[in-house]
Amino acid sequence: MKHFRNIFLVLSVIVFISCNNTETKKDVSEVSVSNTFLERVEPLHWWVNMKNTSLQLLVKEENIGQSEPSISYPGVTIKKVNKAKSNNYLFLDLDIDATTKSGKFDITFIFDDQTTKTHTYELKQRQKTADEYVGFNSTDAIYLITPDRFTNADESNDINKNLKETTIDRTDGYKRHGGDLQGIINGIDYIADLGFTTVWPTPVLENNMYQGSYHGYAITDYYSVDPRFGNLSDYKNLADKLREKGMKLIMDQVANHCGLEHWWMKDLPFEDWVNHQKNYEDNIENWNYKTNINSNHRRTTNQDLYASESDRKGNNEGWFVATMPDLNQRNPFMANYIIQNSIWWIETLGLGGIRQDTYPYPDKDFMANWAGAIMEEYPNFSIVGEEWSYNPLLVGYWQTGADNKDGYESNLKSTMDFPMQKAIIEGINEEESWDKGLVKLYEGLANDFYYATPKDIMIFLDNHDKSRLFTEVKEDVVNAKMALSYMLMLPRIPQIYYGTEILMDDTANPGDHGLIRTDFPGGFKGDKINAFTGLGLTDDQKSMQDFVSKVLNYRKNSDAIQDGKTIHFAPFMNTYFLFRIKNDETVVHIINKNEKPIIIDLKRYKEVGLDGKKLKNIVTGEEFLWNDAIQLSEKGSVILTTKF
Repeated sequence: MKHFRNIFLVLSVIVFISCNNTETKKDVSEVSVSNTFLERVEPLHWWVNMKNTSLQLLVKEENIGQSEPSISYPGVTIKKVNKAKSNNYLFLDLDIDATTKSGKFDITFIFDDQTTKTHTYELKQRQKTADEYVGFNSTDAIYLITPDRFTNADESNDINKNLKETTIDRTDGYKRHGGDLQGIINGIDYIADLGFTTVWPTPVLENNMYQGSYHGYAITDYYSVDPRFGNLSDYKNLADKLREKGMKLIMDQVANHCGLEHWWMKDLPFEDWVNHQKNYEDNIENWNYKTNINSNHRRTTNQDLYASESDRKGNNEGWFVATMPDLNQRNPFMANYIIQNSIWWIETLGLGGIRQDTYPYPDKDFMANWAGAIMEEYPNFSIVGEEWSYNPLLVGYWQTGADNKDGYESNLKSTMDFPMQKAIIEGINEEESWDKGLVKLYEGLANDFYYATPKDIMIFLDNHDKSRLFTEVKEDVVNAKMALSYMLMLPRIPQIYYGTEILMDDTANPGDHGLIRTDFPGGFKGDKINAFTGLGLTDDQKSMQDFVSKVLNYRKNSDAIQDGKTIHFAPFMNTYFLFRIKNDETVVHIINKNEKPIIIDLKRYKEVGLDGKKLKNIVTGEEFLWNDAIQLSEKGSVILTTKF
């Protein structure tokens, strides 16, 4: 994005410089004014009254390294001017005093030939205090959306001829389909009615790649919304509309890598801006998908006491894939750039959280500093990191407060619960033999002893990278409901992928990303099925949609589920009882895998203290008196509550 300077400056710049820039060595009486706009100044703007008074500006302009910058604005001081290897960059270290008022000011650059260029920068007033940025937590339920596949509300932005990928093809799972930010806005009522409190779209920043640009994880401009999704106003509008509903917006960010077509890849500021940069620069003319990228994807090297240095570097410095350059967070200017970009988006959108992609791949000390800087500024905020591991030891390592042997403190509030996801799917699917399947659920939850704060971990059953729940449970509706209801009862932050509520699947080719990210029915012109209205849905799909709505809307107002004590009993007779308790509310979740009716003696659960109490089934509304026994007439899940 180019930035426009004040065009009314011919005389004022000369007066401004001569009066206020006492440190310059230039003879300002000979300065002439250039009308060339600066190519980039990032962050685009900033705010006054931040806890951290330091700001580092990236300035990109031809031969800007040959200039001397000056600022004259009360409370703003240039502390240091940093030149880069490329003469087309400067990095300006500013201090913004606590007394600084919001407003605009000129940054003036005087070149060796006595010409000047200026950029008008703005410091804005914050819309709310840092403490008012409240992140997602266990009171929330998160709806994950792949924006390109949810709803196409504005067909006018489907194709942008100024970008490299210029086709729409809904028959191809790996091409753009046209979904956009306005489509998510149009779906807010539907999402809220289901009982969700938070929306997490996968990245919507510019992905100006030649192919596969729809998913958003190959960012080519960290300060620009991809025009095929809309613009910054649309993004802000989404955040505002969610807030009006009392809902939150999570931003999906990527600190590990960018897209190969990112604007800086054509002119890298330093020799170590990205990892394996020389390899890239030496082979840039022949770079392709098969280029050696020096990556081993051995994420355990972050914790492994015996890992070789070469293996550590293979994970932390290798490129994720050949089209995604690995950012070098050990470069202090890159580190500042990423941290400030995250804070800029928090302030700009009023975010309710960040999801950080590929968390174990970047430099782990940087990630601790990144999360620490955000949490220092916003103490009530939330960040979740993706650690795709089924080992709870690895997942727990990344959560703040973990008792790590190496002393590592991540400052990361939440991690993604891949271990429990796997336990639930396998446990639900497994044919019962001495309760073996249900034991996987039971023992999976028993691993919570290792986590610093289990209720801050994000649990899910499917997402944009994994097979759909309905496919995973072998297209069995009862199994899907059992898995989902159990997940929603856990001491966790639950996330559900769009379409799970209507049994969307990828059974034709399990694990295929194009199928996993299928178009949401009713979101596109000509759709014969409309999940928003129920038109054309099968009875099973309607049943699942209704089930999700009833459970989520109960959960939204349940102190016991959100923050209660958890008690579960070892599986018995192919049943598994879990209790969530707070004050006078007790929620009972029962999984019954028996195909035939069975009577369960309730004396085994006496310690919970439900004897003689009346409970209600939150799905069917039926009432039940907790006495000696309960008859479970069919396979499935039962959710009972003492709250009427």
